[in-house]
Amino acid sequence: MCSPGDELIPFLTQVGCDDGVIAHCRVVRDVAVRIANGIEKAGTQVDIDLVAAGAIIHDIGRSQTHGMDHADVGGCICRSLGFDEQICLIVERHIGAGLRAAEREGFGLLPVDRIPETLEEKIVAHADNLVKGTRVLNQQEFESALDRFDRQVKERFLALAHELNQLLEKTDS
Repeated sequence: MCSPGDELIPFLTQVGCDDGVIAHCRVVRDVAVRIANGIEKAGTQVDIDLVAAGAIIHDIGRSQTHGMDHADVGGCICRSLGFDEQICLIVERHIGAGLRAAEREGFGLLPVDRIPETLEEKIVAHADNLVKGTRVLNQQEFESALDRFDRQVKERFLALAHELNQLLEKTDS
């Protein structure tokens, strides 16, 4: 049985993503869809198909680079393949909890904000933060991994996690 988004895996292969990247994308998709389903069950509308597609494709840029620019490269690849703009934006905005223009400039990237805006973008970014390789981090491991970031970036990661957790806990009253 195929999981949502599996129909896009041939695009990862076509552009040259290795098996490790594809395996990572599948796990991120599984985590993202689990989060999306939980949020929807709690009463907030989520485009689960978009979440699955964006999660499967989020690291397509790693076919050309494993640097910080893989999200920008991935957005270009997705547009060249004719993907919907919503998927292209998920790919471009998935790094961390997003990067502000000044932070991106510090990495030698084009100084434009790449902060997840839609719920679907936020879900994919957070799911990616919870997966290292093909291993899903527990809460303690996730928070420990944030210690390498400065306070402002760490707070953005935690705020994103908190926002999604609030939606997961929301109930229709």
